[in-house]
Amino acid sequence: MDELPPLALFGGRLATGLVDVTGDPSALDSEGFWAVTADFEGHLTCARFRDVRRIRNGDVRTAVWRGPRARAWSTSLDRSAYKKGVERIREHIAAGEVYQANLCRVLSAPVGADSDVLALAGLLVRHNPAPYAGVVRVPRHGVEVACASPELFLRRDGGDIVSGPIKGTARTEADLLEKDHAENVMIVDLVRNDLGRVCVPGSVTVPDLCAVERHPGLVHLVSTVGGRLRDGVGWPELLASTFPPGSVTGAPKESALRIIDALETAPRGPYCGGIGWVDADRARGALAVGIRTFWIDRAEGALKFGTGAGITWGSEPEGEWQETELKARRLLDIASARHPGAA
Repeated sequence: MDELPPLALFGGRLATGLVDVTGDPSALDSEGFWAVTADFEGHLTCARFRDVRRIRNGDVRTAVWRGPRARAWSTSLDRSAYKKGVERIREHIAAGEVYQANLCRVLSAPVGADSDVLALAGLLVRHNPAPYAGVVRVPRHGVEVACASPELFLRRDGGDIVSGPIKGTARTEADLLEKDHAENVMIVDLVRNDLGRVCVPGSVTVPDLCAVERHPGLVHLVSTVGGRLRDGVGWPELLASTFPPGSVTGAPKESALRIIDALETAPRGPYCGGIGWVDADRARGALAVGIRTFWIDRAEGALKFGTGAGITWGSEPEGEWQETELKARRLLDIASARHPGAA
């Protein structure tokens, strides 16, 4: 199959006409419209596009999505390994090394060379709409991502910055636990500290704490943290202060990252990274936390998807495994739905 043309799609804006690709975050403070993907491991791809136009659903034609078979998905951590990982994190918590750490696993299934994340994104928009949905397709640079994220990592408007960490997930509001609220409060404190390093002293506030948001098939606890950037602070300093997102690492962040590196057996890639757009001409942008996110790994001929949970002292291993299943189930069903005989 011929290489698919580069594009990005966010919030009804289609960007085409690739001009430049760089890993230098200072480019986001220069000029033009940029699509941004930042892997959890720190690899940044900023793609500048020449043409940006508003579109409606159905304006972009794609091939029919032919996903993997529903039974073809494998996981980097099976049930037993994941539950052992939860217990290990609880040991770290008991030792006073960390208060919370996210434990994630990466799911993978084979797809054909004709697979297109834009076609998959169309299915996600119809069956699992999300406030921070988007597509970045720059195949020559190894970026083919379809994101259905409900979580805001960073929104910038001039000097104003907002983050919307999610912590706490259940089927219904009644199923949310005290542990979920405790998780959220811990991460809000971490995000406040991250933003405090680059914001005007005293400007960081929490307008909303532990608000309940409803999404297809589940509910989340979502908080809002905002601040005013200090003069001279741009995207390089902002990303250096806040990345990776606190809601998908843990607290303290450095300790959580060491634990994650020891326990997880596959790189997260775009999952748990940052995915979004930056309009450098207007000093505006919005990056989602890369959850509910699919990406194609051409070297492996595979479609990938990540799922995880925040582990605290109050975590129960089977319950945390089930949370990862809850987060993944609906999305995997959508991605597998168009395979002949998929069920």
